[in-house]
Amino acid sequence: MNEWLKKVIGKVKELWSKWKPVQKVILFGIIAVIIVAIVLTARVSAKPTTVRLFSSPVTDDTQRYAISNRLDQENISAEIDEDGYITVADDSTARRVRDILIGEKLLPSNIDPWAGYFERSWSTTDDDQNQKKKINIQKQLKQHIESYPDITMADVILVIPETKIFVADQKPVTASIILRTTPTSTLTTEKKRIMGIQEIVLSAVEGLTAENLIITDIDANVLNDFESMADSDRIDVIAKQQKLIQKEETRIRASVLKLFQSTYGEDRCRDMRITVEMDMSKKSSEATVYSPIEIKKDNPDTPYDDSEYRDVLPISQQTVTKEWQGTGYNPEGPAGVEGQTPPVYSDMSNVIGKSVETGVTQNNVINTKQVSEETAPKIDRISVSLNLDGKWYLAMDPKTRNYITEEEGPRAGFRKWTYTAITPNELSEAERALKAAVGYNRDRGDLVVVTNIAYDRDAEHNELDEAYFAAIQRKKTILLILVALAVVLVGFIFFRIISRELERRRRQREAELLEAQRRRTEENLWNAKDDEQVVSMSVEESRRLELQENAIAMAKEHPEDVAMLIRTWLMEE
Repeated sequence: MNEWLKKVIGKVKELWSKWKPVQKVILFGIIAVIIVAIVLTARVSAKPTTVRLFSSPVTDDTQRYAISNRLDQENISAEIDEDGYITVADDSTARRVRDILIGEKLLPSNIDPWAGYFERSWSTTDDDQNQKKKINIQKQLKQHIESYPDITMADVILVIPETKIFVADQKPVTASIILRTTPTSTLTTEKKRIMGIQEIVLSAVEGLTAENLIITDIDANVLNDFESMADSDRIDVIAKQQKLIQKEETRIRASVLKLFQSTYGEDRCRDMRITVEMDMSKKSSEATVYSPIEIKKDNPDTPYDDSEYRDVLPISQQTVTKEWQGTGYNPEGPAGVEGQTPPVYSDMSNVIGKSVETGVTQNNVINTKQVSEETAPKIDRISVSLNLDGKWYLAMDPKTRNYITEEEGPRAGFRKWTYTAITPNELSEAERALKAAVGYNRDRGDLVVVTNIAYDRDAEHNELDEAYFAAIQRKKTILLILVALAVVLVGFIFFRIISRELERRRRQREAELLEAQRRRTEENLWNAKDDEQVVSMSVEESRRLELQENAIAMAKEHPEDVAMLIRTWLMEE
């Protein structure tokens, strides 16, 4: 292999040495052209392919902004050049975007979403073109509808009849679409999405109306029968309205209870009843309001209203005065014909008189305002009922400072509770606060009632009294136990003292007896010694005497040990 490579390199060097300079320059030029072509091809192939959303530019800035905002909501990247052309990543994305824009009626009016799909040569007939148009429309509609993520299949069938001369003979354009969705899809229950698909089909097929379009699922259930869905929509609307009313009632109840429970306590203000009547109908009203002209504004620094108003303000005025003086004129009709003038006026004919007529024309200015109001929903009436409990006190004897108990009735033996009602002034103030809290409006018939009805607290009072008397009984029991323990302890102490005293006296008596016996023994010994007699002692006496002598000797030798032994004996006893 190395020899072959050496031969090839040698031949190349031999040829290179034989070439002329022109041939070398041409070779370098060819190599440079090949390199440039490779680089351009790589750049072009690396450049991402994009598809224009529409064949025409979107020139309106508002429509461009609306389309861009909608694409951002769907997380679809798009580019808009200076001329207004919108480009997206691929054909499937373009179809999906067109579906969204057509369904939500965001398509610009100057753009045909189906433009560029049909081409016609000079040899194509009208029937061929119509058939091709129908096939292409069906194909594009199928692709558009199947671009929905939860639609797995869409079967589109269009029936476009021939154009007739007479309108009575013209058959309508019809279409049927069968949709197959994924098992987890909610398309069949979403009215807005079905309407979007319907709008796409209606905008794609010329002459097609909603009455002649049927959209069904795989089980032949009609999905675009919106009239039959009106009742269910009405039920949904009513449920939403009731939910809105309940939310408003809950909001008012929470705010009012928080206000009064912080003042009276949770136990005295437990609950309230509130009813909100709302008008959910959408109403529009227009009116012309006439108001007086303000000449002088109210001065806020004064305690009274010093503003000045006028009903009208004259801008021009004209006064006309007519004065006439002379003989009265009484017409009697044509010559030779008796007049029809009443006798009263006939007698006044040819009487000299004077007449003055004065007229004033004045143009005034008034304040006029056109009011246009649209309300939906609107609160018609608020009814609020709040009950406040009074205060309960335990009756107490001021002298002994003890609680007074009931003597008669079902609560005999229990403590006596007295009730203090809320004063009318306090109820009035609470009603004013409640009206301000709920936004009371007398003109719309609101009703606010604050009552003072005592809560039934018999069970609560019985429980408190039972706990009170149980505590007293516990105290007495504990006191008796302590007294008994004290008596037992004192008795034990006295018993111990008496037993020790008796033991002390017993030992003292035994010691005295031992001492007397020892003295008698010594006395006998001394007497026997004096008499030189031999005295015989018993074994017990000898042993006791020996022990006594040993104890005396040990006490003399080890006094501390003997004292400790005696202390131990005393502690044990």
